[in-house]
Amino acid sequence: MTAAPPNPLHRSAARKWTICGLLLLASAINYMDRQTLANAAVRIKQEFQLSREQYGHIEAVFAYAFAAGSIVFGWAADRFSVRWLYAIVLTLWSLAGLATGFVHNEQELVWCRMALGFFEAGHWPCGIRATRALLDARERSLGNSVLQSGTSIGAIITPLIMGVLMTSELSTWRTAFQVVGVTGFAWLVLWFALVRGSDLSAPVRDEKDVVADGAGLWSLAFIRRMLIVFFVVACINTTWQILRAWLPQVIQEDRGYSEQDTLWFTSAWYFATDIGCIGAGALAVWLGRRKFSVHTARVIVFAACGALCASCALTPLLAHGWALLAVFMLTGAGALGVFPLYHAFTQDLSGRHQGKITGIAGVVAWVLPAQAQEFFGRLADRTHSFDQGLILASCLPLIAVLPLWFLWESKSDSQTPSS
Repeated sequence: MTAAPPNPLHRSAARKWTICGLLLLASAINYMDRQTLANAAVRIKQEFQLSREQYGHIEAVFAYAFAAGSIVFGWAADRFSVRWLYAIVLTLWSLAGLATGFVHNEQELVWCRMALGFFEAGHWPCGIRATRALLDARERSLGNSVLQSGTSIGAIITPLIMGVLMTSELSTWRTAFQVVGVTGFAWLVLWFALVRGSDLSAPVRDEKDVVADGAGLWSLAFIRRMLIVFFVVACINTTWQILRAWLPQVIQEDRGYSEQDTLWFTSAWYFATDIGCIGAGALAVWLGRRKFSVHTARVIVFAACGALCASCALTPLLAHGWALLAVFMLTGAGALGVFPLYHAFTQDLSGRHQGKITGIAGVVAWVLPAQAQEFFGRLADRTHSFDQGLILASCLPLIAVLPLWFLWESKSDSQTPSS
């Protein structure tokens, strides 16, 4: 007789959170490869003679490729071993990042960013499926915070690395891409050494699922909650991707900071986003255990993060200085803080289709930002300022909270916290 696999929800806390730590590292590597472009954008635009709109087009290509990869790897995460799939996509996006350091013109840069976006998309279906397998419903907001916070850690480290590697010679941005590109291969060693296939297997259904096991994917795609997921992720990811891609240029070109000061501030900004991300997940868990239902706790924290993000609308009124930078910090904390809560909402829909849910939502999440990136660059070229674009982008997370509060949960769905 074959022994039944252990219930993943009964694994030791140490083992579950160790694997979550590896997911954090994967997120960090994901963003290290992604953020090299944003931190070197001023140099790259100068070397290849790009306008802001052309730079926005490069970011848009990345976004469209990410949307396509979300479908492919969302399906694959439900069908194949996440242990192996994760390793494959991380290897391929690392190679794409490495290759960017060898490009000779704008078109080659576009192809490398397209490959990077396509393979980086596999990170989220794999990561979200892993946290769902490892953690129960009340732990997932915090587990998703650990996963998501790795993006900030990677983005904190990247400007510091680039500040050392980029000298006064214009083309030294290439060295930074090459060094960052090879970091993923060390993660592969840890992943295969510490994670077994059985660690990421779990019952496909738990007490929070709202869709029956036998329900098809298309029936799931058009339920009320999934439509809300589409709206929410389109809003919050547009805001985040605009800030991620353009903030270094806002600081350097629009506010007059030096390249070195911009790199230092970018690291500090991502530290603030990490605090917002971990803090949001931890606060939602605390409120859900002591004060409110799981859903209500998540929505309250989501709304608070949205309010922080909307503070960016004040930046056109602020002059160069600490007040301006502090508002940008608050904006970043709120912009990333909403993501672990969003992922927790998606994890309540269906364990059987978790990867595909993440993938399909990823398409929606990246189509609007792709269009927004080009519009943002065009608007900046036309107005010679980033202010109008920042105001528009910063209000979207606060708008996204409305359907979560009013439409997500009916009385029959409510769940009270355990004593």
